Amino acid sequence: MREETIFSQIIRKEIPADVVYEDDQCLAFRDINPQAPTHILVIPKKTIPTLGDVVPEDKELLGHLLLIVKDIAKQFGLDNGYRIVINAGFDGGQTVFHLHLHLLGGRQMQWPPG
Repeated sequence: MREETIFSQIIRKEIPADVVYEDDQCLAFRDINPQAPTHILVIPKKTIPTLGDVVPEDKELLGHLLLIVKDIAKQFGLDNGYRIVINAGFDGGQTVFHLHLHLLGGRQMQWPPG
């Protein structure tokens, strides 16, 4: 079991965040170190350290997270497109070990991402 993360504290409202969406399954808030004009993190309230820890029972939750990302992108006017990133594990660039989706938009994305 991994140690608790800052995201758990944000979910419990112990640490402030600029929340843009919340429901019973997830929370979305602005990234404090944005990499694009729009940079929102969407996190499940269920503790899942990384994408590699997802189990079949999480299928509906994962679908829900993607639908929420789509709705937030529309809310922020990202009609020309956006990028969704999930960093999985240390080599994948994950720094907070609580599954999270990055919604990036508001500028032309480059490829390869890095």
